[in-house]
Amino acid sequence: MAALRWIDENVEKIIILVCYVAMAGIIFVEVIRRFVFNEQVAWSTTVPIYLFLWIVWVGCAYNVKIRAHLRFDELRHRLSRGGQFACLCLDGALWIIFSIIVIVYSTEQVWLSYDNFAIVQGTDNVMQWWFYLATPFAWAVLVIRVLQNFAHDLRAYLSGEPLQIKTNIFGD
Repeated sequence: MAALRWIDENVEKIIILVCYVAMAGIIFVEVIRRFVFNEQVAWSTTVPIYLFLWIVWVGCAYNVKIRAHLRFDELRHRLSRGGQFACLCLDGALWIIFSIIVIVYSTEQVWLSYDNFAIVQGTDNVMQWWFYLATPFAWAVLVIRVLQNFAHDLRAYLSGEPLQIKTNIFGD
């Protein structure tokens, strides 16, 4: 149970960190190689872009988790408690609807890449679908985060606790 809780708490951070370090490392090494040794690996301009897909989409799920995504909180603060809860429910419903659309269409892209044995430019055996999988995976995680937030909001609403309307990304 503690291991699952730890994974739940850190999965986005770990994926973002690993992808960012790999991306930055590839770029750093290849810039040195290009300007000092006049050499460059053919895939060094492609793989960092694909790693960025993972960073962006998993980062989106993380921001939903910590409620740091773009919202219009000024209006919500002026609403009644019921109105605030209704807005949080509407947010969740819209996130889930949009997520389903993204997951369906991005999964089609993953399967298309998989079926066509598409490889990353400059490589011999690195499949594109490994990187395209970032989109449906991250949006599925986003749905889980939305449901977790809804469960928290429902408990807070029913128990009379304050609703989490505004969150600072820096934790202040």
